Amino acid sequence: MIEIMDTTLRDGEQTSGVSFSMQEKLSITRLLIDMGINRLEIASAKVSEGEFHTVQKIASWALNAGHLDKLEILGFVDKGISLQWISDSGCKNINLLTKGSLKHVTEQLRKTPEQHLQEIKEEIKRAHSLGINVNLYLEDWSNGMINSLEYVYFLLDGLKEMPVKRFMLPDTLGILNPINTEKYCKQMITRYPDYHFDFHAHNDYDLAVANVMAAVDAGIQGIHVTMNGLGERAGNAPLPSVIAVLHDQMNQKTSIREDMLNKVSRVVETYSGQNISSNQPIIGENVFTQTAGIHADGDNKNNLYYNDLHPDRFGRVREYALGKLSGKANIKKNIEALGIELDEKDMIKVTNRVIELGDRKEIITQEDLPFIISDVLNFNENEKKVKIKSYAMVLSKGLHPTASIQMEIEGKTYEQTASGDGQYDAFSQAISLIYDKLNKTKPVLSNYKVIIPPGGKTDALVQTVISWNFKGNEFKTRGLDADQTEAAIKATEKMLNIIENM
Repeated sequence: MIEIMDTTLRDGEQTSGVSFSMQEKLSITRLLIDMGINRLEIASAKVSEGEFHTVQKIASWALNAGHLDKLEILGFVDKGISLQWISDSGCKNINLLTKGSLKHVTEQLRKTPEQHLQEIKEEIKRAHSLGINVNLYLEDWSNGMINSLEYVYFLLDGLKEMPVKRFMLPDTLGILNPINTEKYCKQMITRYPDYHFDFHAHNDYDLAVANVMAAVDAGIQGIHVTMNGLGERAGNAPLPSVIAVLHDQMNQKTSIREDMLNKVSRVVETYSGQNISSNQPIIGENVFTQTAGIHADGDNKNNLYYNDLHPDRFGRVREYALGKLSGKANIKKNIEALGIELDEKDMIKVTNRVIELGDRKEIITQEDLPFIISDVLNFNENEKKVKIKSYAMVLSKGLHPTASIQMEIEGKTYEQTASGDGQYDAFSQAISLIYDKLNKTKPVLSNYKVIIPPGGKTDALVQTVISWNFKGNEFKTRGLDADQTEAAIKATEKMLNIIENM
């Protein structure tokens, strides 16, 4: 079984602009352990007083939960200062940063290899006396193998009798490719068959996952990853992609629960503020969405366009995009999911309407289909159970915005005025007052996203996407308009009609 070490909270936090709070670090730690991560590198020693208290809190929780042995701290060869920091924090494992290339020793440390080796030995002895386990990072190891192989061998030969649990081989600058990754890892394993080796990839050439694959093929026992590929520069090997490759392409076993990957990814996305690309493998919003109609048709005919990456493995569902590339099969898949039946004639009408909207570059979703169907099949406007008939909003300096609305629910008209923190919030508060009087359950707004086309044109269409939770059901509605608030109101009216039928 391949051992997985996650360094989202240490190396991942070195992403520009990312800094996790104490509670966020504790939350991510607990989620990663629940997901089955074997080891977590949660911090660097000596960073700050705040970081020390954060590590103390995480260590306290881990001790009570029986997971203290999984926590690791990056530390330095500094005559015991890092070791004392780690010991005082309550942790028991140091990932000792040493130099894996001659250039780093002579030019950064300005020491001889013999001096550096002696200092490492003394640091390991100090760790042993404090009851701290040692894993050894060989910083810039990839350059060391390329330019100073004899130094790398000198260092590891000199540490043969020392109590080092793992030797960790980082491609610090992300310069390796799968060919030389496998070559160098095999050299290490062949020369030191009794050592446990980890591989730590960076993604500067977009080869981190491929290099992980090569390292495992060479016999590496442990892999370092970060959630969502966070990390310096181009980041580290992304955990979701690595797990999928290990399980599917290499038939390797890990302890990771695949069904939690998407959930944990979204939490890290929120806490880090680093948005996941919509086409990011495994976790991107669109990676389980079929767009071309021919693909949906193939899925209907014995899943001809499926691969082993079934979305349910990762706590997700397959979707079928609606737009100008949609065929009848795509439309049918979405309509079936809504429990709607159409005859062949009506299906053609709806398909043509979806293609027309797609040509105008409008984004169409499954939630839009009932309204498109209603429009295409000439249903009366009165078929909608809920209508926003009229509204007026006031925004004044120094005062809370207010909204007055008139809405119709199943033929009856209601009016209400409310204030809020913004115009849309005031509008929502007015609706809430009406629904409270009617003893109707209101949905919870869980996310609000505004999409504006690039270019900054003031007359550009704005798409507002709102995520809702209603009685345990999660769904999204979208509104399209030149005005952001108007778009949000359209999305809200769609939501109100959807919940009327739930």
